[in-house]
Amino acid sequence: MSLKIDNLHVSIGEKPIVRGLTLEIQPGEVHAIMGVNGSGKSTLAKAIAGHPDYTITSGTVTMDGEDILGWESDERSRKGLFLAFQYPNEIPGVSNANFIRAAVQARLGEGEELDAVEYYERLYSKMDELGIPREFTARSVNEGFSGGEKKRNEILQMMMVTPKYGVMDETDSGLDIDALKVVAAGVNAQRGPNLGLLLITHYQRLLNYIEPDFVHVMVDGHIVQSGGKELALQLEDKGYDQFREPSPALVS
Repeated sequence: MSLKIDNLHVSIGEKPIVRGLTLEIQPGEVHAIMGVNGSGKSTLAKAIAGHPDYTITSGTVTMDGEDILGWESDERSRKGLFLAFQYPNEIPGVSNANFIRAAVQARLGEGEELDAVEYYERLYSKMDELGIPREFTARSVNEGFSGGEKKRNEILQMMMVTPKYGVMDETDSGLDIDALKVVAAGVNAQRGPNLGLLLITHYQRLLNYIEPDFVHVMVDGHIVQSGGKELALQLEDKGYDQFREPSPALVS
């Protein structure tokens, strides 16, 4: 049982971005990938989720032993994969409550129907945990939301659909410290033996609130070093240049 990425190569058009990345996430584990802009972090997240603009040229991605690369994005989601976007999309005309309800219903077995009363009781409970006002159920998904509200709303979605594996693409982007604490508390509330998490971030500050089991440094499309939380502190202290190969022009 794991989300396993093996020697993955991903391109955008003709340009290779991810270059031979290998990583395995077990249920109950929290992995963090850190890297500068352009290192391939968001490309990795979107390729795993099945975004059509990203072409996987070689390698495999399996979820609990099943090859997911032949699945459409919605099938990957229904089978237990969740992607939290760096910039969550707005969906005008679709209420937050109906959107989440459809996502939860899609994960039920054939012939099963969601109980409306139980659904709203659970939804309101999770909203209260995240400090989301009840009136947000009637608002269109993310329309007019602040950056912090959008990120809280994504955590709410993850709480409601209870995925097996969550990929969180720069969830801390654009959050002030108060919003970051709330979002991190929501993520931590879901930690447990049935959820594997991949956190993608630039900065160590997120990891002050969501403590990872493993930290990986991504440079030029592949992982160059892995370790524990101390690796994130090393990055904060010395930056990413310590992991870059020297330019041939600078080697005497």
